[in-house]
Amino acid sequence: MTQQFHPRNGRVVAHVDCNSYFAAVEIANDSSLDGKPVVVAGNLKRNGIIIAASYKAREYGIYTTQLLSQAKKLCKDLVVKAPNFDLYRETSAKIFDFLSTITEEIEIASIDESYLDLTELAKQGMNPIEIAKKGKMDILEMFGIPTSWGIGPNKVLAKHASDWKKPNGLTIIRRRDIPHMLWPKPVSELHGCGEKTAEKLSNIGVKTIEDLAKIDERIVLSILGKNGVMLKNWANGIDNRPVDKEKALSITTVGNSTTLQVNTAEERVLLETFKSLAESVSRRMKAKKVVTYTVQITIRYSDFKTITRSKTLINPVVEAGELFQCAMQLFHKHWSGDSVRLLGISAQNVLEEREAVKQLDLFDFEADAKEVEKKEPLLQVMEQLKMKFGTSIIQTGADLVQKQAKTAGDTFKFRYGQPIGKNNDKQKF
Repeated sequence: MTQQFHPRNGRVVAHVDCNSYFAAVEIANDSSLDGKPVVVAGNLKRNGIIIAASYKAREYGIYTTQLLSQAKKLCKDLVVKAPNFDLYRETSAKIFDFLSTITEEIEIASIDESYLDLTELAKQGMNPIEIAKKGKMDILEMFGIPTSWGIGPNKVLAKHASDWKKPNGLTIIRRRDIPHMLWPKPVSELHGCGEKTAEKLSNIGVKTIEDLAKIDERIVLSILGKNGVMLKNWANGIDNRPVDKEKALSITTVGNSTTLQVNTAEERVLLETFKSLAESVSRRMKAKKVVTYTVQITIRYSDFKTITRSKTLINPVVEAGELFQCAMQLFHKHWSGDSVRLLGISAQNVLEEREAVKQLDLFDFEADAKEVEKKEPLLQVMEQLKMKFGTSIIQTGADLVQKQAKTAGDTFKFRYGQPIGKNNDKQKF
């Protein structure tokens, strides 16, 4: 019998998440890689760090951010690919175009995930579960990309549902499922709860999502402000955010241009103008809380001939210095040397900063890897001591701080009289 998801009142939202996206795209574009352990690494040398690992590679204990040299020790047949971000973005656009044929109510959340509002389709008698099953199958057949779908009455529950089973999964979380599906998880796994926020919550004894759901709202308000209240609502499955199809399109370009007081070919003046424009664009982007992958410059010469040139980056940018550096590179490459009348900088196809996917910087990969390698001998000695004398023989400063935080958290709970119980009866859908 086909499952149903037709709430009497309220919405039906689906979250679509492409699984191990970068690695999946590489496999989809080279059939010889199918079934093989594949990773995408930022630097193909020994010190490279893994950006994405296929699920076959994960079976060997390989994971994202791991040193490539370590991964190769775990799997001698590992296939390593250099990142191709243009291909990843192109494939992403095609998948979103397909999803928009299911419903126009689609919100693009990042390069590999989106929300679909299926409420109207459900009201018309269509089964959201069957829609998800067909959509999942079609994306796999058309693009070779496995996806996980989550269905819920709002965005936050749909997001958690899509995380439940990967790859190629389909999970439903209804409001009645929250106590056994959501609450037992660590609070750090709640959507929107970052590492620092989880630490602050841990300090007051909030360890699980259930703890957060049941704590007095005044407490989280005093510690985290309005964001804490929002997280408490999400822990209880309350989320009134709409699936906003205009969200990614409402602001597409943030730019600024200026006509020079006098036409000039003096490079120093032109670069100072670019610097001022970059600062202006950066301020406006920060005010709108957006970032960009594409920086464009405009040069209008004294004869009114105008050119625009753009550069697409691996990582999103927002800082004035980053915008200026990119603009300067474009200017030096394309300026004819003639007298200039107008200059402009614009950030193209901007995305909200919280939803933009920051591709790991290839240069940072190498630096981080070297730092890890420096510490590797010390870490090995520590592990040997722990194996011989027990895990408590060596403790880091972070361990001690966490213990102090736990003690403080227990005191806090007692002071406020918050009986925080835990439900360890985990049940999967």
